[in-house]
Amino acid sequence: MDDGVKGYMTPHVSRQGIPVCRRGNVCGVMNSDQFFSTNSHSISQSGRQQIANFFRSSSASAYVIAGHTDSRASDDYNMRLSYNRAATIANIARSAGARVADVRGYCERMPIAPNKSNVGMSKNRRVEIIFIR
Repeated sequence: MDDGVKGYMTPHVSRQGIPVCRRGNVCGVMNSDQFFSTNSHSISQSGRQQIANFFRSSSASAYVIAGHTDSRASDDYNMRLSYNRAATIANIARSAGARVADVRGYCERMPIAPNKSNVGMSKNRRVEIIFIR
């Protein structure tokens, strides 16, 4: 995962003086099969350590964590699973000292590959880390 991608900021700031991000950049996509068992949002200790190291070495000011699933199972189930996977990554980020601006679950609504094969479905089971600078 490369944190060399810069976000695009508007000249506007919030009432607290924090820049308002017009668009974040997806800087890293984690294939959730690498860290999560099927139908699970639990993560192994070695996976936790790898993710924590990533956040400790990153230079972003904040992150948006987005979870995704393949199209199997119901929409309600996939929404919970995608959010819970994103929340798991967000909790690791926070424990590593990172600021998490938002946690989102998109279930199967934003596929990056067709859900017609095992390969396509595995690409859709992912967690995205969006850098905010």
